[in-house]
Amino acid sequence: MKTLFIKDEIKYEGWQLSPHWIYKNFKIQGDAIVSFTGECEVKLDEMVDIEDVINNEPIYSKNMLSFISEQFNISLTEGVLRQRLLMTIIKEALEKRGIFVVRDGDDLFINGKKLSVSIATKSPTSILIHTGLNITSEGTPILTAGLTSDLNIKDINCFSEEVMLRYSQEVDDIIMATTKVRGV
Repeated sequence: MKTLFIKDEIKYEGWQLSPHWIYKNFKIQGDAIVSFTGECEVKLDEMVDIEDVINNEPIYSKNMLSFISEQFNISLTEGVLRQRLLMTIIKEALEKRGIFVVRDGDDLFINGKKLSVSIATKSPTSILIHTGLNITSEGTPILTAGLTSDLNIKDINCFSEEVMLRYSQEVDDIIMATTKVRGV
């Protein structure tokens, strides 16, 4: 799986979670995960999570670290499992830095404050995953924690690349593990 940290700020509005967005914009074809920072504002009409739409819960953060992954030839169930794997890798990266994190499904919490948003969905050609981590907790519509404002993680680029590399290696290792066994 290919990885890229995008240095330019991008405002994440939900429409970027679409087939071949990574390929069209960054010329990375195939399974990939990219990350970037910037404002996040997902209005209800761009919301993929129907539960959030029903509950009238749009997403907003002044500054968020976003991960978008597109993966081909897997089911939605496998995509959700890979989404949960990504959340676990983020949790481990934070715990390595001495931060206690609670994972509840695809959500991460620090001292009861929500750190993340995440969704996995299926397109006609692929599975798409978006995960966002607040960089700052200021101005969010709910009680949140931020990587920099609350957890003192200053090098967002380095943190992001560590997470993407571990995720890429883990997914590649899972695929390789399927090639070394014989059927019974």
